[in-house]
Amino acid sequence: MSTQPFHFKQFDIEQDQCGMKIGTDGVLLGAWAPITDRTAHALDIGTGTGVIAIMLAQRNQQVQVTGVEIEEKSAKQAQDNMGACPFKDRLSLHQGSIQDFAASTDQCFDLIVSNPPFFSGGTFSQNQERNDVRHTVKLPNGDLLRSAHKLLSKEGTFAVILPFIEGLRFKEMAGQYGFYVSHITEVKPKVDKSVERLLMAFTKSENDSVVEEELIIQHDARNDYTDDYIALTKDFYLKM
Repeated sequence: MSTQPFHFKQFDIEQDQCGMKIGTDGVLLGAWAPITDRTAHALDIGTGTGVIAIMLAQRNQQVQVTGVEIEEKSAKQAQDNMGACPFKDRLSLHQGSIQDFAASTDQCFDLIVSNPPFFSGGTFSQNQERNDVRHTVKLPNGDLLRSAHKLLSKEGTFAVILPFIEGLRFKEMAGQYGFYVSHITEVKPKVDKSVERLLMAFTKSENDSVVEEELIIQHDARNDYTDDYIALTKDFYLKM
């Protein structure tokens, strides 16, 4: 996987020190997460390279965004990426676990996002950093949900992206921690393919209706992106 910098329209992301590189999941969540003019404070749990936090800062010119990252090298690189981007004055980085961060602060956030680890079993890679960001060893779903619920404001939104099956399990588990799904987008790579990812937004209050949508990334030809995918990501990708 590439360790070269990833160039977006308004910022660059260095990624050679991070276990997980720039991928479609993070960009999707950064572009999709429900941020509004009333979103004053946002939190990115497991910020990695910092890309999602920086995307949120680009989308809202007033929001203050905090990234939390447990891995020291990733946290240092995220901080460097944040410091080099045009929105650096509205970005901050906390190096440590979200469990400790949640226990040590009384701050609440209007928007919390996470592209969380999702493997709970199976074979581990020889790359320990990759294991840490892909497996739920250091961040079990219960800890993520408990921390997010404590840190989320009363009217706030918690948004995640997960593979389809893991997303269904997470959605069911979220209810046990006082979360109600408000918006769900099923992501397909092509129209004739199965759903691969779920983008989900949760609130602390039960919703009268849930927004349900479908996003198809591309047509049959490689890099022949759909209008919906282009509309979602065009402010970020260089060639959109």
